[in-house]
Amino acid sequence: MQADVLRVPVGPGAVHVERYGHGGVPIVLLHGFGTCTFLWRYVAPILAEAGHTAYAIDLFGHGESDRSPDADFGIAAQAEYLDAAMTALRLARATIVGVDLGGDVALRLAATRPDRVARLVLINVPAYDELPARDIGVMQRSTARFAFKVTRGVLGATTLLQPLLEGSVALPEHMPTRLLARYLAPFAGRDGVSHLLTLGAAIRRSDIEDLDLSGVRAPTLIIRGDHDEWLSRDVANRLAADIPRATLHRIAGVARLIPEESPDNLAEQLLEFIGSAGAVADSRSSASTIK
Repeated sequence: MQADVLRVPVGPGAVHVERYGHGGVPIVLLHGFGTCTFLWRYVAPILAEAGHTAYAIDLFGHGESDRSPDADFGIAAQAEYLDAAMTALRLARATIVGVDLGGDVALRLAATRPDRVARLVLINVPAYDELPARDIGVMQRSTARFAFKVTRGVLGATTLLQPLLEGSVALPEHMPTRLLARYLAPFAGRDGVSHLLTLGAAIRRSDIEDLDLSGVRAPTLIIRGDHDEWLSRDVANRLAADIPRATLHRIAGVARLIPEESPDNLAEQLLEFIGSAGAVADSRSSASTIK
């Protein structure tokens, strides 16, 4: 299925959006650190074929979205950009699905703008004292260790990002060289390393720790890949306990990048969570308030 490619203004620039399908429940898909909308290339068409509309969005500064030099790329700012993007896309409410950093952005929006989020899905989301997750620390320590290599042009980002991506899947064959190259593409060139480090430095625990998670009103599905080595199991358990209407589902044999490793299984879980007639009616009623 071919996506409709959109550029949506969010304030300091524009974000890249890939829209699949029309009608049904609007579903916003957010990637994590080091990835982009490409992560959703298998899941989004399945959601569209089920009658929904999927919007895969590159977080500001990531993928093909703008990367204004003076912009804030932190979680709180990204939640504001997401709110602006939803307004531009004429989405009063949507189901928000986030992996890793994208889940933090979704969680912030659900806690601060609960009217925007009909349902919430958090996949391997770092929180509490595990934000930033261990992969960010590994990357930042590697910067000093490989200082010479990371200044050598187009291959610099590979030195930093490759271990993170390879560590985000359960099996090596799930992140072959050609796939690595696709995820590394946005960080090619001499500015790629500095921008990657800027994005990592922007992830601040303070953007999440001040949230009152009891204020999240949306039904919430928390998904944990049991092979995620960047986060302890306790994070998902704590989120499930702290968010009032949350349920926890574990998927065996996968790590952080579940949309990459098990797209069919994930799509099935999402459709089961959002696919009721009541959810569709509620979404259409909310969307009709925007003229």
